[in-house]
Amino acid sequence: MTKTLKKTLPVLLSLLGVALFTFIAARAGIHPVMEALSKVGLGGFLLLAACQLVVDVGLGIAWHAAVPILSVKRLMAARLVRDSAGACLPFSQLGGMVIGVRATMAGVDPRTEQGEELHWPEAVAANLVDITTEVLGQIAFVLIALLCLIGHHDAARFVWPLIGGMALLSLGIAGFIWTQQRGGTTVSKVATFLGRHIAAEWRESLIGNTAAFQSRLEELWSRPDRISLGALCHLVCWTGSAAMTWLGLQLLGAHVGFFSSVAIEGVVCGIMSAGFLVPGALGVQEAAYVALGMIFGVDAEVSLSLSLLRRGRDILIGIPVLLIWQFVEMRRLRHERSAAKLENEPASASLRKKVIAPAVTALTGNIKKEGVSRDGKTPEDSSFATARRVL
Repeated sequence: MTKTLKKTLPVLLSLLGVALFTFIAARAGIHPVMEALSKVGLGGFLLLAACQLVVDVGLGIAWHAAVPILSVKRLMAARLVRDSAGACLPFSQLGGMVIGVRATMAGVDPRTEQGEELHWPEAVAANLVDITTEVLGQIAFVLIALLCLIGHHDAARFVWPLIGGMALLSLGIAGFIWTQQRGGTTVSKVATFLGRHIAAEWRESLIGNTAAFQSRLEELWSRPDRISLGALCHLVCWTGSAAMTWLGLQLLGAHVGFFSSVAIEGVVCGIMSAGFLVPGALGVQEAAYVALGMIFGVDAEVSLSLSLLRRGRDILIGIPVLLIWQFVEMRRLRHERSAAKLENEPASASLRKKVIAPAVTALTGNIKKEGVSRDGKTPEDSSFATARRVL
């Protein structure tokens, strides 16, 4: 029953998301949406994509602030792959997190800032800490968004559910932090769960090194100043996403203030977090933008266009990122195969010396023995001696 539910639930949620998206698009109308998008133009769309890249750089810096053992360059690339997988591939956010762990290990010879070899325990610990600090920053951002939302018409239907949701999320993240610091058994279960979704050659490295995994987590959480700095940087990045929402609305012709954009983006992020099991938040994102836009007087076609701009921006960045990551993975696999081949060649050479050389020697000896008669004469000599003499 559980296995069947695991297989069918993502499919059902995807179908529900497609149905919800189709319903919203039908209500808004295709032509009004296309007219709204035409106002943005290619230049405006590329500007939004450039702003997203700036936010992605900030996300890598926020990750490095909490996890200084890895380089900013590596963490920026891993964060791009993690977000691209969640936005472009038919996975839930959990699937994107697993891919993010593998992307943290990208490269032929991955190493930490101290020059140590980077293994799976360090990669998983780094991703868990980054996800935790991001959620801490998100909670603060959603609370700020709720403050910006209070006082608007029909805002009460979002305020109290979100307050309750943030309270539950705060309790959940507090328990998650405690688990990372002291829950050895739970950490082992997390490692086992992640081990089922990664390559077989790395599964034993992760599951068999839970002690090192726990040690890395405790080392990262021993610096609360670093954790706080990472959460603060994530809060700045969330504010940057609100600035992109404001810019997108301006390009679409909807004149909405910055604090209203903070309220829209914060509540949308809170709703999307609640629907994290839906692959790509399909339908959930569109419904949240349309519902929030109505509170601030934004037409449905403009809100739907804003959501489509966000998806188009994520695809424009995500597809090249995933292709580059696949190229890096193929290069690493070729390097590992070449190294394994070089390791096997000396063994094959020694095997040939031990097996083939004695066989050749024995065969040569037999030929020599067969080539000489018992009385010491060769076959030519014997035939010459026994041949009839013809005058």
